[in-house]
Amino acid sequence: MEIRGLRPEDDRNALSRVYEESWKHAYRGIIPQDYLDSIPQGQWAASADKPSMNTLVMFENGELIGTSSFCPSRFEDMEGWGEVVSIYLLPAFIGKGYGKMLFGAVLRELEVMGFRDIFLWVLEENISARHFYEKQGFIPNGKYLDDSIGGKPVREVMYVKSQKDLSI
Repeated sequence: MEIRGLRPEDDRNALSRVYEESWKHAYRGIIPQDYLDSIPQGQWAASADKPSMNTLVMFENGELIGTSSFCPSRFEDMEGWGEVVSIYLLPAFIGKGYGKMLFGAVLRELEVMGFRDIFLWVLEENISARHFYEKQGFIPNGKYLDDSIGGKPVREVMYVKSQKDLSI
């Protein structure tokens, strides 16, 4: 197993496949099935090269099986925080410790970038992801975003892990 930064020669369609398959697996029953079924191949291929985004990729026996993107906060009210924008694995690799390894690598990268305080957004209905983040020491902080995916209203909940004393 190898975790490293995304390189120019890495296959962007293989990266997109991780997103596509993960969305279809993780969001089944949360996002309308017709929307999930209509996700085109390569949907996320171009988004990996946004200049403001950092991306790690995970390989097992040469196959790209996971990815995570992160950056300085994209939200003005969270200035000075690091943000985990996404973390996805191919469904066959979920529940085997790979997510924990990839997430740990992302947190270390954010720390190297100087971030001690980190946040992420997770769909409120994605209970398994919420449990995963809670096991990694993240807690919901009460902030949320309302959105719509595939015509269905969804709520994203902010999770934080901070070195600051949040009780002050």
